[in-house]
Order: sequence, then structure tokens, then C-alpha cells
Amino acid sequence: MAKLDVFNLKREKVGEIDLSDDVFAADVKEHLLHEVVVAQLASKRAGTRAGKERSAVRGSGKKLYKQKGTGRARHGDKKAPIFVGGGRAHPPKPQDWSYRPPRQVRTGALRSALSLFVKEGRMTVVDSMELEEAKTRALAGVLTTLQAASKTLLVDGKDNEKLKLSVRNMKSSQFLPPEGVNVYDLLRHDHLVVSKDAAKALEARCLGSK
Repeated sequence: MAKLDVFNLKREKVGEIDLSDDVFAADVKEHLLHEVVVAQLASKRAGTRAGKERSAVRGSGKKLYKQKGTGRARHGDKKAPIFVGGGRAHPPKPQDWSYRPPRQVRTGALRSALSLFVKEGRMTVVDSMELEEAKTRALAGVLTTLQAASKTLLVDGKDNEKLKLSVRNMKSSQFLPPEGVNVYDLLRHDHLVVSKDAAKALEARCLGSK
């Protein structure tokens, strides 16, 4: 079992927590991290680029001149691609770029990301994230005390309204419930601050998908 120190919001050690090695001390498989991050970024693509073929361009469909006898090339109307204002030949069309890696790949990548934070000492477990009031300045002071002042991902139960309200004005920090934690959001932050209950919820989520 991985044994981590548990702190209060003043960074005073108040205990320890035992977490599964399969989740928080697993081998870091970078190829899984890459595959899942690429999939998440692909799913964020709008895929709305588009162009108009000659059938979609506004304009007359009248034949420009007679078919034979003029010595000129044959044309049906001015919407052909070779004319200014005409339709494009083989234009791009809206496309859905999203795809979903297999469940074992997604779960393995999440375990690797969590284990990477523990291995590099960038994960802090606190006994509780209950704030006295919903104040961004107060939360910033707490994160400074916890030595996680920049690019911090905070993970706690989704019913912690004070924490959600306090973090929403911080550009470099983000709040997520345990069920919303994902590889992309983990890797784009420098620090992970998680409550004891949230750490256990993450452990159960990863082991349940094993």
C-alpha cells in the first residue's frame, strides 16, 4: 500500500492514509498518457470547417454560351471552380474528430497520471477542504501555505460549494470532483491537492474499472 501524509489547511501533518499501489504507485506508462490526451484534444475540435461546392454557390445556372462553334472551352454556368466566385472543387466538409480509447487504456492512463504526481511529490492530501467562507483570496493563501500556489488542481466532493466558488476566479487553478478527474486536466497542472475522501473515491473509481 502507498502511504501518504495527510495535512490540514495549515500544512500541519495530522495523519497518514493508505492508498492502493495499483492506483498511486503504478508504473508510469507514457504511451497511455499520450494516447488519452490526444483523444481528449481530438474530441475538443469543433470540426466545423466547410466550403461550398458549385451546387451550393449562389448564382445563375444559365449556360454562358452555346456548346459549339465559338472556339472556346465548353462551360455550363459561372459556378464552375475555375471562375471567380464559383464553387470549390472537393471543399472541406464538417467532420467529427472525436474517438474514445478502450476503457482499460483510459483507466491505465489515469493510474499512470496519479502515480506520476505521487512519484514526483506533487500530490498533497488534506484531511478536509472545508473553507470558512467563499473567498478567492483566502483560498490563494491556503494554496500558498500548502506549497501549491500555481497551476493547482483541487479535487473534492461536488457538494463543496465554497471551494467551487473560491476557485472559479483563479486563472491557474481548477476544481474537479473525483468522478470528473481526467488525464488532460491532471497533466496540465503542476500540483494536485486532494481531500482524503476524494483520494479514496479516485482509488475506488480506478480499481472498479480494472
